[in-house]
Amino acid sequence: MSRPLVAVLALSLTAAGLAVPAVSAAAAPAASCDAVQTNWTAQAQPHAAPEGLLNAYSDTGKGWTGADSTYSVPLPGGRTAWVFSDTFLGPVNPDGTRPKTTPFLNNSFVIQKGQSLTTVTGGTAANPTSLVPPPSNGWYWFGAAQTSNAGRDLDVVALRFEKTGTGQWDWRWASNHLARFDSRTFKLKSLTPLPSGANVQWSGWLQRDGGYTYIYGVEDLGASKYQHVARVRGDDLTGKPWEYWTGSGWSSDETASVRVLQGVANEHSVTRWKDGYLLVTHDTNELFSKRVLGYFSCSPTGPWVKPVELYQTPETGGNIITYNSHDHPDLRRGNTLLVSYNVNSLVSDELYGDVSIYRPRFVGVTLAAAQ
Repeated sequence: MSRPLVAVLALSLTAAGLAVPAVSAAAAPAASCDAVQTNWTAQAQPHAAPEGLLNAYSDTGKGWTGADSTYSVPLPGGRTAWVFSDTFLGPVNPDGTRPKTTPFLNNSFVIQKGQSLTTVTGGTAANPTSLVPPPSNGWYWFGAAQTSNAGRDLDVVALRFEKTGTGQWDWRWASNHLARFDSRTFKLKSLTPLPSGANVQWSGWLQRDGGYTYIYGVEDLGASKYQHVARVRGDDLTGKPWEYWTGSGWSSDETASVRVLQGVANEHSVTRWKDGYLLVTHDTNELFSKRVLGYFSCSPTGPWVKPVELYQTPETGGNIITYNSHDHPDLRRGNTLLVSYNVNSLVSDELYGDVSIYRPRFVGVTLAAAQ
């Protein structure tokens, strides 16, 4: 079984419990702001840029041909780093299939400058490897990312997973790390441990706000997934002590972190929206859900209220599943969000039989006040 399939099954099957309403677990009263008081409606337009650009690049088979995670980070010089986890490289056969011998990596970048795309991996062209090499008994998947050090560094939260046996399901999340890259050469400069003592994967999203970087993590309990919130002063996740949201304030104790929202995906987004905040996530209260939801709050710590269905992924059905939707705030146009989601198959051979399956999709979602 291919790693993308194993990964997405693990992420999706954790939602296999009874469907429950997605409610804020940290029960604090919602403050008053227009973002929350407004009743929002959503109108979606699929196949938004850069979907076509990435598809055309994938079809050439000259580098990246498909991946998941799909975070984006603006870089100096008008560039964008697309940050991916499990990644297929080329070649691509003329009939749109990929050879079973195609290189497969656990993490990669695609750098965009205008309409030009370049794949960045470790190793060499003849022998590409993951940007963060796998440990002896596992691998690293990439999560949320941002620049630091005045844009000179690209920081990516890297999740370390470890094998626990020889079976395809014998593995588990082990710890959180920060992978720091030179934003010009994309050489790995350091790999630093991050807080990992509360069973929270602190990789869902990074959001700068009010002199802090807010770090959104997920406590993945199998049948339920819960959002947690931490923050650090400035933009260096390794430079200052972390603080954890307790439901009423901040604590230096990671284990004091509270569950803020149930039903989020392992990868989701929290961004500024009007005078408040917008959370975008796949609905993990449903198994293999096709629903992309938006929640609103007056605070970066929630509570998250008034969920709005932003989109239903049309690919979902049969063997095809979708997951880990989130916003790309630096690529918004006015009130139109750019939302990406990942697509995979429950039949691993289909990923080789059709390269177009395992690619991110992009949707423009326009939010407007209900009339």
